[in-house]
Amino acid sequence: MTEREQIEMDVVFVGAGPANLAAALWLKKEIAIHDELVEHGLRHGNKVGDIEIGIVEKGAYVGAHILSGAVMDPIAIRELMPDFLEQGCPVDSVVTEDAFWYMTKNRAFKAPITPPPLKNKGKYIISLSKMCEWLAEKCEEAGINIFPEFPASEVLYDENEKVIGVRTGDKGIDKEGNKKGNFEPGVDLLAKVTVLGEGSRGSLAKQLTARLGLNEGKEAQVFSLGVKELWEIPPGNFSEGKVVHTLGFPSDTKTYGGGWIYGLKNNVISIGYVTGLDYLDPTIDPHAEFQKFKTHPKVAEILKGGKMLKYGAKTINTGGYYTMPRLYADGVLLVGDCASFLNGQRIKGIHTGMKSGMLAAETIIGAFEHGDFTSHTLRHFEEKVNLSWIYDELHPVRNFHAAFQSGRLSALINTGLQFLTKGMAWGFMPKEHHVAGHERMQQINDRHGHTDHSRYANLKFDKETIFDKVTDVFHAGVAHDEDQPSHLRVLDTEVCATKCSEEYGNPCEKFCPAAVYEMEFNAKSGRQELKVNFSNCVHCKTCDVADPYQIINWVTPEGGGGPDYKGM
Repeated sequence: MTEREQIEMDVVFVGAGPANLAAALWLKKEIAIHDELVEHGLRHGNKVGDIEIGIVEKGAYVGAHILSGAVMDPIAIRELMPDFLEQGCPVDSVVTEDAFWYMTKNRAFKAPITPPPLKNKGKYIISLSKMCEWLAEKCEEAGINIFPEFPASEVLYDENEKVIGVRTGDKGIDKEGNKKGNFEPGVDLLAKVTVLGEGSRGSLAKQLTARLGLNEGKEAQVFSLGVKELWEIPPGNFSEGKVVHTLGFPSDTKTYGGGWIYGLKNNVISIGYVTGLDYLDPTIDPHAEFQKFKTHPKVAEILKGGKMLKYGAKTINTGGYYTMPRLYADGVLLVGDCASFLNGQRIKGIHTGMKSGMLAAETIIGAFEHGDFTSHTLRHFEEKVNLSWIYDELHPVRNFHAAFQSGRLSALINTGLQFLTKGMAWGFMPKEHHVAGHERMQQINDRHGHTDHSRYANLKFDKETIFDKVTDVFHAGVAHDEDQPSHLRVLDTEVCATKCSEEYGNPCEKFCPAAVYEMEFNAKSGRQELKVNFSNCVHCKTCDVADPYQIINWVTPEGGGGPDYKGM
């Protein structure tokens, strides 16, 4: 049995995203204010004192695995740091112009009035990677320990199922599972409170919610996949500060999808496309949907003469309020995207994620003040969320994504009525609101000719404007040590070779935006078998979400491996 070092801390945050970084910084600030008020008799209670706070991050540095659109609503960061601009927050541009386009195959119709949820004038276009890097610097200045290249691989429990910390992954294991000469066992980080802020489809959050039943009584979490490129374009092609959102082409009317184009400094644009991973047709390829989006005349005109700089892909947790798991258990809290804090209607989650982290920090102070780290005290986190502006924002859009599971036309009617009635569901809504995407995918034989095998027949990868997956993965800066166990655990490859091939046509080859999964002919067996190119993985978690049999389990690879999204 491997001997492991144990490090005792007071609070451990898993994941250095905006929710956890804001949480750690707010915790440090609020403890100082709390203790000063107690000391001067202005607040009843006990002082918290100095506590050890640690943040573990699987990327090589903070921001390496952070990918977002991203237009930031500044409401949360203004609470965290009112002078955030003066302190050097890396804002790229201020939004000066909004537009919404409904797109057919060859035309784009600009809405005369931008839908209110998509009005962004005065908000900030940022690189979330840079933003998190900057927040991490602020955390370190405040005395908070940050440990990059330390992926948390396991939640630790005591005999009463109370979370007591996390275990980081072992390093120096070869692909056969043997210890190499540089082997280092993972460390047990013990904490009074553990905060999971791993982002969409967090691997530990997935384990935790299943083990402790935190999803009981909740609707299924639903996800979309955002595929994104940064482009440098000729001057005049697109204005700095302009924000465009689109609906329509290339998605079919049964599939949730939409695009974005954001104007950054120095003639750079962020362009991307979101495809709902609750689609029906197993032949849909979200990466190809994005590439097809770029063939639209209106979009192609913007990109003409430009050069693609970087690529990335990430799932987003789009279900919202009804799909939130219970946010607490003994010794643990869930914040940010892994707990469904994203506003799907506004396509924004940075501000809600940060605010969730700040409310978690306030809850933790109460736990230390009372010396109680069980659900009895930590349940106040959920109460704080429901008494905050997070509830005011997410509750009225609680049915937004569910409406799209009935198709685009009924969704547009429903979401319009929802906006007027603060979230009430109307006719044309599906009987079951949020249905997990893997349960909605239809088998090929059940589609009665509706599977569109010609969907991408005319899509030509010219490697100038339209890129294949391998080319795009190169621009994501992906790097994994190939002599390590695959972090993409396929629980039964026999299903892939037989049942999945016959029933769904091996959709993993299509839904993965990084060409990780490949069916190739095995001469020995005389049939197609699955090959997993795990070193291509961009850590988007699509396979864990969309596999119709739920036999792909995404776990953390050796620390530091993965994409490099610096500046994305």
